[in-house]
Amino acid sequence: MIHIIEDDLSQLDMVDLIAVHLRGMAEIAPPESVHALDMDALKAPDVTLWAVRDNGYLLGCGALKELDPTHGEIKSMRTHDDHRRKGVGPLLLEHIIKTARRRGYQRLSLETGPEKGFAAARALYERYGFEYCGPFANYRYDPHSTFMSLAL
Repeated sequence: MIHIIEDDLSQLDMVDLIAVHLRGMAEIAPPESVHALDMDALKAPDVTLWAVRDNGYLLGCGALKELDPTHGEIKSMRTHDDHRRKGVGPLLLEHIIKTARRRGYQRLSLETGPEKGFAAARALYERYGFEYCGPFANYRYDPHSTFMSLAL
């Protein structure tokens, strides 16, 4: 049975998935354009990290960072390579959106890449109503970044 649970990065499979995520981002963009959260940043009090598990097996992860009391940012959305295109991304995105609404956020934003490797992620966010926007929070224009936002 599939469950979405808060995660504290204490299990090796999650640490490995985050490491794969960070390596993948570093392969695509120059260091100054990689905005993925590292292990320490994912443990910050303003970040909630979730694991999607099926009978204990890690399917994917995602995080929500509070930018201010009305604005959240999606971080570290990643589906394990063995479970892509099986509905993990939409399931987790719906959970994050519901959590953001429950917290009273008025806006949910994200930064992703414009490269072909991020096309599926952008299409997922578009299906859920995210619209392209300019940089938010502390981001600046960057040719390696695409910004999207959803009014809640």
